[in-house]
This record gives sequence, structure tokens and C-alpha cells, in this order.
Amino acid sequence: MAKSPFLKSVEDYMWAHRYSRRTIDAYLYWIKSFILFSGKQHPSQLGNDDIKRYLTFLATERRVAAGTQSLALNAIVFLKTKFLQQEVGDLSGYRHSQKQRKLPVVLTQNEVATLLAQLSGHHYLMTALMYGSGLRRIELVRLRVKDIDFDYQQIRVINGKGGKHRLVTLARELFEPLRAQIKKVEAFQAQDMTIRHYAGVWLPDALARKYPAAPFELGWHYLFPASRLSIDPDSGGCRRHHFDENNLNKCVKKAAREAGIRKTVSCHTLRHSFATHLLQSGVDIRTVQQQLGHADVKTTEIYTHVLKQGAQGVTSPLSILSGL
Repeated sequence: MAKSPFLKSVEDYMWAHRYSRRTIDAYLYWIKSFILFSGKQHPSQLGNDDIKRYLTFLATERRVAAGTQSLALNAIVFLKTKFLQQEVGDLSGYRHSQKQRKLPVVLTQNEVATLLAQLSGHHYLMTALMYGSGLRRIELVRLRVKDIDFDYQQIRVINGKGGKHRLVTLARELFEPLRAQIKKVEAFQAQDMTIRHYAGVWLPDALARKYPAAPFELGWHYLFPASRLSIDPDSGGCRRHHFDENNLNKCVKKAAREAGIRKTVSCHTLRHSFATHLLQSGVDIRTVQQQLGHADVKTTEIYTHVLKQGAQGVTSPLSILSGL
């Protein structure tokens, strides 16, 4: 569906200021929603009371989660302060979302082992990295060859959630599969370089200008490339994108079914399991926080719910009765 000229201008502004595609799509969604809620008035004519009414509507009528409401607020504040160059004053007083965050689904170590046993090749390697290094799905598929550091047994996560960089652990057991995967990437690169209109791997504009040869170097190529070349819709160049993240989620769900796991399993379940199992093994919560890339340790504390037997470590009175 075609965007309005206004939304198109907002999108162009975000691209020019190097916002990620995900952020652009999310912000445009909530900006459009805000405009429609306000009777299609121009956002420059809408004030703080309009913003607060919209945020209250999200909480009371749409019943969105707190994080979703915060994302909508961020989108509107960006629109007013960055794009429209207007000041936003005190926004306190709107109804905050009370919808609680869901507790994470966590697999046991036996369940993880059974799930991994259903996989092979690059599907196994990708799934093992999400569990073994606590990577988000998008962080995994965006890995470049150069991000794997065998010498220091770590992975560099560049521009993770919130645009932050971090280092995460790398299981030594994955060294050989990773080296084999890099050989496959090298073969793809050699094949692609023979194609006349090949434009190299995609890089952010600033990097592409600073290092014009980088798109053709092995280190910058995606560790898990797509199976075929495609046309970059922004530049029109012929490139090989990374593995499709939605297909990865389907692969993990299928493996969980084949493993007979009855829990609701997704790629993020492996990240939840990584964090919980680290805490179970005695790793301190601050270290786990750093590995996960959480800005606030309170976000990490949600994983402590499985550290003791029974909810909050409470022994059921039925168990006591059974021991009499």
C-alpha cells in the first residue's frame, strides 16, 4: 500500500539519518496510528493532550503491553522533536499500560539437547549459536564472518537492540562447524564475484563510503547468507542477503515438534534458556545481563524465577504430606 506524502517524507528523513529498517517500519506504523486516531489532523497541529489521549487509548482500549506503549511514545516524540522540530513538554498523566510482561518459556538442558538433535548443517549451527551465545534471532542472521573471534572465544554483536555493541561467549564445540560454514561463505563469495552486476554485500551508508572495497571482502559477508542473490530495493544492486529470520523460526518450531516438546518454542526461547542455565550454573546476574545486552538488570532478573525448585522456592504442602 502506497504511503501518504507525509509518511514518505518521514521515511526519507529516517533513512537519511541512518535509522534501521526495523525502527523505520515500527515508527511509521505508530505515527500513522496516531494520525488516524486524531482524525487525520496534521501532527504539527496536535499537542501534548492529544498525545496523552492516544497513549491512554492504547492502554485502555487496545490493551497493549507496556513495551508497546513505550514504542508508540518514542515514535511520536521522534516525530515531534526530530522531524517537525517542535518541543514536547510534560507528558505525565496518561494511563500507563498495566498489561504484564509474560514469563519466559524456558527449556531444560535435556530438552535443548533433544531439540538440537533434530537439526543438522547450518540449521543446527544457527540454533546452537542462539542457545550457546544467547543471541537474538536478528542478531544471529546479521552476523558477519569477521564477527567470529576464535582466538578469544567470543562473538562481536554489532548494532544489537538499541544500536548497542557487545561481546558474547562462543562455545568451543562450535569452532569446527563455524569454520566449515565460513568455507561455504567463501564459496558463495567466489561464485558471486563472477557475476557482472554483483554489488557486494550490503553495508550501512557510512561504512560503504569509508570502505568502498569492504562489500567485496570475505570478512564483511554474512555468516549465514541467503541461498540466492536478490536485488537490493534501495540501491538496485545485485546482492546476497542474509538467511531469512522467519524461516529460522519455522525451523526451530518444527524441530521442537519433532523432539516432542510440548512447550511453546521459538527462537527467543533459546535465548531465555541460555540466560536461565547460566544463572543455574552459578554465573552472577551482572555477567548474564552483559551477555544478553540488557540495559537494566531488572530485565535480567525475570530469569531467576526458575532457579529454585517450585515457584519462588516454595515447597507445595502436598509434597510435605506425601513424605509423611
